[in-house]
Parts: sequence; structure tokens; C-alpha cells
Amino acid sequence: MIAFLTGRLAVKAPTHLTIDVQGVGYEVHIPLSTYYSLPNLDDSTALHIHTHLREDAIQLFGFLSQSEKEAFLLLTSVSGIGPKLALSVLSSLSVTDLVHAIQAADTEKLETVPGIGKKSAGRLALELKDKVGKIQGIHPRSPAAEPAEFDDLFEDALSALVHLGYRAQDAKEALKRVTKAASGSLALKELIREGLKELARG
Repeated sequence: MIAFLTGRLAVKAPTHLTIDVQGVGYEVHIPLSTYYSLPNLDDSTALHIHTHLREDAIQLFGFLSQSEKEAFLLLTSVSGIGPKLALSVLSSLSVTDLVHAIQAADTEKLETVPGIGKKSAGRLALELKDKVGKIQGIHPRSPAAEPAEFDDLFEDALSALVHLGYRAQDAKEALKRVTKAASGSLALKELIREGLKELARG
């Protein structure tokens, strides 16, 4: 089983990449959170890998953090949640937000993920409630904790805006305004979209 790959980033796209390891190219499926944090093409990168065996194929799924990999494995342990849907979850919610939604049985939050309906959300909350707290690097949410700026989702959105050509400081200030004005936590796509609107306003 391949558990880790380090090499040159040869190809990158929102759903997959190719990493060149000493002349051998490995195609790896990734969530958006990993895509937005990738280095430039031809730069070196390292990925935590899950090797998924099927009767007709071997698929590799890659993550920049161990916590994402652990979350992916927990998600796919739930009946009805395959690798593709698990990637959709991690593309929509940060690991921190996913863990907190499951622990709080916040099925409405889980249902914001494309492909996750009411039944699937309930199953995730029920089956993973006592497991997600063991994910590496995840800590219980503190009521007094600073939101936004130090959240994984905030950092993913910031990285995406910087990749789109915006200055890091401008993007950070825009995202701060968005998260402050939001009535609740936003999914990654929503945060990026609202951040772009805020930047357009200047």
C-alpha cells in the first residue's frame, strides 16, 4: 500500500493531480482544500496517500494533511459514503467544521455538501460522533475561540484567493469582513464567492 508520496507536481486540477516520483507519474484524486494549497507546477510537494483497491482499478487519494486523510477514511467507513462523496465533503467543509458539525449533530450543516441528503447527514452524525474527536490535530471548539482567521476553512479560502491573483493582505481583510457579517459558518465555496464579491467592492 502507498501511504505517502513526495515528488514534483507535474499536473494539477481541482479534482486530481499527477506527482512525478523519480520519473514515475502517479495520478492522485484530491479534495478542493488540497488543490488550493498546492505549490506551483514543477515544485516539490508531499501528500498523505490512501490506496483504494477496486476489482477493476487501483485509485490513489491524496491529502496535504494527516487530519484530512483520517477524516476521509472515517467518512468512507459509513455505509453509502464512497470515496467520491467523501472528497465532496472535504471540498465543502474544513476538517474542523466537519468534526464540529458531526459532534453537534448539525445535520443542516452536513446537508450543505453536494450529494449529502437528510438520511446521509443523519448517518454521518450517528456513526461518527464518537470517532471524529480522535482525528489528529482536532480540538473541541471553545466558545471563546477566535473564529475565522485561524480556522482551516479561512486558510483554504485565503489560499484560493491568493492563487487567483489577489494580495494576501487584501484577501485576508475581505474574508474577515465576510465571516464577521455571516449569520453562521460558511462552506468553502460560499466563503470564496463572498470573498470575491467583497474584493470587487474594494
